[in-house]
Amino acid sequence: MITKHTISFKHAFSGIIYTFTTQPNFKIHALAALVALTASFVLNISQAEKIVIVFTISLVLIAEMINTSIESVVDLLTDKFHQQAKIAKDVSAGMVLLSAISSVIIAFIIFGKYLWPFF
Repeated sequence: MITKHTISFKHAFSGIIYTFTTQPNFKIHALAALVALTASFVLNISQAEKIVIVFTISLVLIAEMINTSIESVVDLLTDKFHQQAKIAKDVSAGMVLLSAISSVIIAFIIFGKYLWPFF
C-alpha cells in the first residue's frame, strides 16, 4: 500500500514539475506567489489574511494546472481546428484569467492597508 502511495506522489510531483518547466504563465504565477508570501511575512499580516493569501495562491496555481491538463488532452485528441476544442481551451484559459484577476484584487484588499501609509 505504501508503494502505491509513493508512486502516486511521484506522478503528482512529476505533474507539478512538468507544469513549472513547460508553462511560462505557471512560472509567472509562482513568482507572484513567492512575492505575496514574502510580503505576508515582511508586512506581518494577520494569520487569517495569510490563510486567504495561501488559498488564493493555491487557486491560481491549480487553475493553471487544470488549464494545462485540458490543453494537453485537447491536443492529444486533435491537431485540427474544432470549435468545441477552441471552446474548451478558451474556457480553460478564462478560468486561469479570472483566478489571477481575483488574486490581484484580494492582494490589493489585504496588502493595501499595510502599504497605504508608505504612499
